[in-house]
Amino acid sequence: MSVQDRAQQHLSQLDKQLSQYEILNNFEKQTSVPKVYVILGLGALYFFLIFFNIAGEFLVNVAGFIIPGYYSLSALFSATKADDTQWLTYWVTYAFLTVFESAVSAVYWFPFYYTFKFILVLWMALPQTNGAQIIFRSFLRPVFSRYFSQSGSTAANLRAQADQAGKPHAM
Repeated sequence: MSVQDRAQQHLSQLDKQLSQYEILNNFEKQTSVPKVYVILGLGALYFFLIFFNIAGEFLVNVAGFIIPGYYSLSALFSATKADDTQWLTYWVTYAFLTVFESAVSAVYWFPFYYTFKFILVLWMALPQTNGAQIIFRSFLRPVFSRYFSQSGSTAANLRAQADQAGKPHAM
C-alpha cells in the first residue's frame, strides 16, 4: 500500500468519526469544504501558533484543560472507577508539571518550550497513550510514595484526624 493510499485511508477514517458531529456536517454542507480538511487545517493553525509562541502558553493550557476536562466529567458520570483513577492521575501529574515549570522558569531556558509542552500534554491527556500514568509510575510514585503509604503515613494520619473531627463528640 502506498503512502498516498494510507493517507487517504486515515482521512476516510477521520471523516467517518467526524460525521458523528452534526455541526461539522452542517458546516460541510454550507461551505462545500470537507470537514476533515477544516479540522486538519484548524489543528495545523493551532500547532503553528504554538510553535511560533503566538499565545503559546494560553493555547497549551487550553489543550491541557479542555480535553482532560471533558474526559474527567465523563468519568465522573460513569459507574467505573478505572477512569476516575486515570483522570485523577492526569490532574496530579499536570499540577506537578505546572509547579515544576513555574519553579524553574522553563520557558526562558528551553527554546520551543511550548511546542514540547503541547506534545507532552497531549501525550499525557489522550486515553490512547496514558502518558500521565507512565510519568506517575516512573517518577512521582517512587518519589512521593513514602509520604502516602497506607499505615503510619502523613496522609493516613490526616485522614484519621479528619474522620475524628467529623464525628460528634460524646458529652
